[in-house]
Amino acid sequence: MKKKTNTKMIVGVAVIVLALAFLIYSTTRSSTQYFMTVEELHSRQAELVGQNVRMSGVVLGDTITYDPKTLDISFVVAQIPGDHKMIEEMGGMSKVLADAAADPLAERITIHYTGAKPDLLKHESQAIVSGSLDEDGVFQASELLLKCPSKYESILPDQAGN
Repeated sequence: MKKKTNTKMIVGVAVIVLALAFLIYSTTRSSTQYFMTVEELHSRQAELVGQNVRMSGVVLGDTITYDPKTLDISFVVAQIPGDHKMIEEMGGMSKVLADAAADPLAERITIHYTGAKPDLLKHESQAIVSGSLDEDGVFQASELLLKCPSKYESILPDQAGN
């Protein structure tokens, strides 16, 4: 009788350990999604249509449209580098955001989001969006995170005037 109880306990513990290992693996794998750049999205557009991806770019303020009745937000983001080391070499995030927003040749993509308009949605904010590309090349965002450029100015005060 005692041997049967030990076997049941060992099997039960093994099932719990395997379930926990699977949960940890699947959670870690889904949260390690990196930011794609606008250029990467354009170059891989055909294979990425409908797939959930995460991307980052700089908001172009004059492109922001918002309908308070439907909560539809549309704006354009321009390409910023995806490599943090390169951003530092280019003078820091504040400078990179300003330069990318001013560059008429920077690659761009239209973002569509439905939800309340965030206060930080303004010119030169860094937008980090999760969602998918539609067939027309518009990024349909399901999550929208914005970082204000003034956040970077306080970190690097010597760049604020540049």
